[in-house]
Amino acid sequence: MKKNHLLTPGPTQVPTEVLLSMSKPTIHHRTPEFMAIFKEMNENLKYVFQTQNDIFTFASSGTGAMEATVANLLSAGDTAICVQSGKFGERWTEICKAYSVKPVVIDVEWGYAVDPAAIKKAINENKEAKVVFTTLCETSTGVLTDIKAIAEITKNTDVVIVTDAISALGGVELKTDEWGIDVVVCGSQKSLMIPPGLAFCSVSKKAWKLVEASKSPRYYFDMRAAKKALDKDDTAYTPAVTLCLGLNQALKMIKSETLEKAIARQSKLATALRIAVVALGLKVYAKNPSDVVTSISLPETINGGTLVKTMREVYGVGIAGGQDHLKGKIIRIATMGYMNEFDVIIGVSCLEIVLKKMGYEFEAGIGVGAVEKELLK
Repeated sequence: MKKNHLLTPGPTQVPTEVLLSMSKPTIHHRTPEFMAIFKEMNENLKYVFQTQNDIFTFASSGTGAMEATVANLLSAGDTAICVQSGKFGERWTEICKAYSVKPVVIDVEWGYAVDPAAIKKAINENKEAKVVFTTLCETSTGVLTDIKAIAEITKNTDVVIVTDAISALGGVELKTDEWGIDVVVCGSQKSLMIPPGLAFCSVSKKAWKLVEASKSPRYYFDMRAAKKALDKDDTAYTPAVTLCLGLNQALKMIKSETLEKAIARQSKLATALRIAVVALGLKVYAKNPSDVVTSISLPETINGGTLVKTMREVYGVGIAGGQDHLKGKIIRIATMGYMNEFDVIIGVSCLEIVLKKMGYEFEAGIGVGAVEKELLK
């Protein structure tokens, strides 16, 4: 019998309490009952986002919220600075091009975080730039960006800072209002612990000026329509009712644990995982690793695609492989959301078994032992 364990960087595991909340009979969305739930959900989102700004919810993947951000903040011919340090940073550039926005690209070597000084230089050299697009955790590489330092550069300028926090919100520290982050984009299937299908954008007053000035075509993703509805605790179009019910339950669980403890828990798991990687004679790929996903470089003798497939199909342990030029060269294991110590132990144990069967030499159990030693501290 195969029992599945989901350790991918999205979708992530969903708590039983959340699944049960979503199994209840569907309610109509244009009713006081749903509007009360939606209102509570938005207040709970503000707690996790650490903001008092409006948060718009769309029935889409995180990419939908990214597109909504570009479409609402900019017009054709505008200039935006796009930080590319991995596959998802590149997505900002691709969306900008789709809306005829001129991207000024800061290319960062995969595995490294952008130097805030490079952003300051780009802003100084491109006075017409209206937005800086960044990625808090580059999920393709496991790199964490110093968004706080970047916001220090932008907050006293007219430039709006946007960060893709799709995989990181709720898993690493992000103080939206305190740090001066204008727009934070997130998705539901990561540290927020529900299935894919909801996406969010928090928007500051500074960013809202760009929304009002934008001439880009928009309909479903129009934040002006979303705000008009949100002010009435409603949505402009049909919401994903069942997912909203699940999200509200998940957010209550985060508040019960407290955001600080949830972040500390995920950090503890990530630290233990990285120590196990070193004990196995492997290397963490990211130079500034995030606590929500760990990227692991593989020896040339080990094919990452085969390793991931074997762990998933033979043992039921789902992890992710590398993307683009890293395909087959790295693996990625998540420590985000609904996870505890035993998830990491299971993941490392399965990794050891498959590596052994693939001919990689190490002392059996050394990775699991390293995890246990760290967790016992």
